[in-house]
Amino acid sequence: MKPAERKNVLSHLKVREAMRRLTVHLPRDASLEKAARFTIKYKVNALLVTGQDLEPVGVVSKTDLMGAYYAEMPLEAPVESVMMAPPLFCRMEDSLESALESMRTGRVHRLFVLGDDSPEAVGVLANPDIVGLLYRYCHRCEKSIIRSRSAGPDKSFADRFKVAEVMTPSVQAHRRDESLTQVMEGLSAHRLGAVLITDEAGLPVGVLSKTDLIMAYKHGIPTTTRAEAVMHAPVTTCDQEDPLALAVHKMIFSDVYRLFVHRDNPQNIVGVLSLTDAARIRSGSCRACMSSRIQVESAS
Repeated sequence: MKPAERKNVLSHLKVREAMRRLTVHLPRDASLEKAARFTIKYKVNALLVTGQDLEPVGVVSKTDLMGAYYAEMPLEAPVESVMMAPPLFCRMEDSLESALESMRTGRVHRLFVLGDDSPEAVGVLANPDIVGLLYRYCHRCEKSIIRSRSAGPDKSFADRFKVAEVMTPSVQAHRRDESLTQVMEGLSAHRLGAVLITDEAGLPVGVLSKTDLIMAYKHGIPTTTRAEAVMHAPVTTCDQEDPLALAVHKMIFSDVYRLFVHRDNPQNIVGVLSLTDAARIRSGSCRACMSSRIQVESAS
């Protein structure tokens, strides 16, 4: 039986327990420059676009802004020219399990949350929010490897997920001398949030994300610019044999959405682990992470 098919900690939790109650929104006539500025300022991957009465009419994501950059659209253009519509919603009392399934079938990474008696969005639920909630439960669990790591892992409990079981076992990479246009084509073709940047020998030297590209767009950097001029370094990695819980811990406290996974040597990158990958497991760290083992009320 696959891990996602087992009873898991998401089975009895509601959207309201994981959602963020701040929704960043813009009017449909706001500029792309303002949208780029807001995604950076508020550290969000998407903005809700609203009409005159604050009713939700669309979503503009980092992917949409990257597309505008690739097309060399002027920053003064309105967000409605690139937004996706309609937005996808859930309700506060929906189960996290059903919300995660809606994201999977809709091929999106977030749902906006509607209030009970209002057409306005009262929050947003994204994969990092779900992983953060799972992490808090895992941290409270008596068998948590995070709580026990100072005294060594619990050898009697060997059914923990390892990074290798959850990661995407392939890596999209671009050379540091390739243009931003080429990198954006790779990101779009493979539906990725970031790519590895390598030197001429194929060794990792940095990472280039959609956030980096949006900052370049906002500052008027030409799309013909070399990737190494915009990338960030060093590459944040983990070993494929690391427990998933420790990898998630590293992402949360390093404020990153993904880790590049190495085998033995940090220069030998063999995969990528994202918060989206972790959310799909529907568990804090192990196959036995069921609601019956956890005090649900403690994280409310």
